[in-house]
Amino acid sequence: MPVFKYAGYRADGSKVEGRLEAPSSFEAGIRLKELGIFPKILKSDELQRRGYRRNSLSHITRQLSTLLKAGIPLRDALKGVSFESSGTLSGILNDIRERVSGGASLSKALEEYEDLFPAFYINMVRAGELSGELPSVLERIADYLESQDALKAKLRNAMIYPSIMLLVATGVLLFIFVYVMPKIVKIFEDTKASLPIITKVLIVFTKFLKLFWFLIPFIFVGSIYGIRYLKKRHPKLIDRLILKEPLKILMPLYVSRFTKTLAFLLEGGVPMIKALEVSARSTGNRIIEEAIFKAKRSVQEGGSLSGSLNIFPPVLVELIANGEKSGRLVENLNMASRTYEEEFSRRLTTTVSLLEPAMIIVMGLVVLFVVLGVVLPIFELNQLIKL
Repeated sequence: MPVFKYAGYRADGSKVEGRLEAPSSFEAGIRLKELGIFPKILKSDELQRRGYRRNSLSHITRQLSTLLKAGIPLRDALKGVSFESSGTLSGILNDIRERVSGGASLSKALEEYEDLFPAFYINMVRAGELSGELPSVLERIADYLESQDALKAKLRNAMIYPSIMLLVATGVLLFIFVYVMPKIVKIFEDTKASLPIITKVLIVFTKFLKLFWFLIPFIFVGSIYGIRYLKKRHPKLIDRLILKEPLKILMPLYVSRFTKTLAFLLEGGVPMIKALEVSARSTGNRIIEEAIFKAKRSVQEGGSLSGSLNIFPPVLVELIANGEKSGRLVENLNMASRTYEEEFSRRLTTTVSLLEPAMIIVMGLVVLFVVLGVVLPIFELNQLIKL
């Protein structure tokens, strides 16, 4: 059942706040009044919303579009979709249905849950309501969400195999250094012979791992949190570094997101300024987002869009310029989106295919280091024995 946060006053004027479980915000308001609390703020608990899955959004949007196209009234369509959903999502849909039943438009009801329904979603729904084509608009939204989910899944799945290889390789090397090498190192130390520098380095590293192996998980977790901290505190720095990486893997992804979202919004009747604002946030890179916001201000002042997007590849700028002149901007943006999405797929496939041999080479070099560290002193000992 959904949880709602509230803040308000009791009959004696004292302030009160807390959380309350209820099927919807309407029911939550009734329960608070029964408790003698007059709510000033009543909204769904942010912590509860985190369990919501993005792919559910495309699913319920597709269902809602199908029901509306079949001629079912919006309130009944929302009721049907909420029955098929569960948990927090079901409660949210029930609350939206009650707001619509109370006279609110669907876009206005969705604004209460703007952290679940993105800005472009609400704007597209509003445009669909004004044009009387809400079912078709919802279908286009579902298509868009599914394509974006598929792109994210491609990126995520591409990293599964290299991640597994890295974990296995790390585990094997740790086993060698923590359990195998100490026994070999002891033999070398007992000989009291002069050892090659590579063997000395190997001994020091082995002793360090033997003494402090338990720190490895903490270092790993700390590194993850460190990266997250940097991304949170200095997002522009991280995003700038990503744009400067030599292979430029993610740039086509950013371009594809921008062009696809902008074309989608313009086709749905959203004004250019609002469409630029929403599509800027869809890219996932703060540096590119800032560049698009600058372009938005330039367009507001009467400038052209193509003349303000120097951060993007020249081919895209030329396509946008051609679209502005010929009146085929949406068509050209869709063409660019498909082109750069394919480019991203090619670069991702190439990069992943290169990761495997690169990891094998790195592991081979580590094994070579270990073998040389063990074999060289043995070879020297054999030479001494022959003498």
